Amino acid sequence: MLRTRAASRIIAAVMVHPGLWVTGLRQLFRLAPKDWWRRWPPLPLPDKHYLGFRLETAYGDASAEPGAEDVVSYLRWCRRQTHITR
Repeated sequence: MLRTRAASRIIAAVMVHPGLWVTGLRQLFRLAPKDWWRRWPPLPLPDKHYLGFRLETAYGDASAEPGAEDVVSYLRWCRRQTHITR
């Protein structure tokens, strides 16, 4: 999983883009496993195996830490896709 420092950088990068806040929350819940609230800690975090797979396909290493700008770019893409499908 992401280290605290990397997660903090990602959260800070998203926080300066208020237009991405709803998209970020939407993606967080979309990627959360079913019944996420039944596991400890009750946070809607993506499954670690899925996240590892996505990191490996993006960076070539399942233990890589995504760059904050990569996450912002991903959220912008998600927001555009949402508008296209509506």
